[in-house]
Amino acid sequence: MRFGIELPPQIKVYGAFFVYSFCMGSLYPRLPDIQLAMGVGEGALGFALIGAALGTLISLTFASPIIERVGYRRTLLTALPLLAVFYAIAVWAQTPLTLFLLLMPVGITIGAIEIIINLEADRVEHAIGRRIMNRSHAFWSFGFFSAGMVGAFIAQSGLSAQLHLAIMVPVVTIATLLILGRFQPAEHRSGGSTDAAPRFARPTLAIPVLVTVCLSAMIMEGAGIDWSAIYMRDVFGAALFWAGFAVALGAGAQAVTRFFADSFVERWSPVIVARSLLTILGIGTLLVFSPLRNGPLIWARR
Repeated sequence: MRFGIELPPQIKVYGAFFVYSFCMGSLYPRLPDIQLAMGVGEGALGFALIGAALGTLISLTFASPIIERVGYRRTLLTALPLLAVFYAIAVWAQTPLTLFLLLMPVGITIGAIEIIINLEADRVEHAIGRRIMNRSHAFWSFGFFSAGMVGAFIAQSGLSAQLHLAIMVPVVTIATLLILGRFQPAEHRSGGSTDAAPRFARPTLAIPVLVTVCLSAMIMEGAGIDWSAIYMRDVFGAALFWAGFAVALGAGAQAVTRFFADSFVERWSPVIVARSLLTILGIGTLLVFSPLRNGPLIWARR
């Protein structure tokens, strides 16, 4: 027996990105509470958060053959609720080392989900003959924005992070069944090679350049996700709602940009857009970390 709503393939992809990021984004508005509960500084918390990144790296590197054997549908429908369960367990950690270890299965699950939904977006994009990748990632950002807003309100209400993340388990499970209950993976792209991929492929010169360009943006994206709420609390003395709102606002701006990015990039060319936005990103980073930032903070507090 299958549950869920019958939806066009691209809508299922958008839904998968949204549910995944809504689940993932529930943690970050609660990081100030988690840090206070453990009684540690930013360095120890930062070490703990690396657990998810390490798990994701391991999964992205080695999970593909396992996913192929288990099946994309079965893996996705299991991994999304399981991700919510792992987050709900992780927030009970009492020490940074425990949180690090509990976030590793979170990262492994994230990596598996990332493989499936990005591959599905690529295949559906090819099948329907129009771009959906940027819009798919826009729905990822919309999901994160929604999680940030929900987390901000819940944090302000005084509900514990443990109960908040526990509530997310049935919410994510129901959403997964409704939106993806009838999910069937798209066919392999026609014309592609079906030969087994080599264990190691020597990158061309263009690959490290592309990685470097993307890495600079992704480092700042990750920093914003991980530290926005704590930065708002420590620097501005913001209430819990506004600390969580900062996480949501960054994701919301990203969502709108991604949603309309294709036509904008086609009009102005990828090179010009990338160089311009990386420059703006660098200026913004300098403003946040500049020793002169006390000036803007004085105005912000007035």
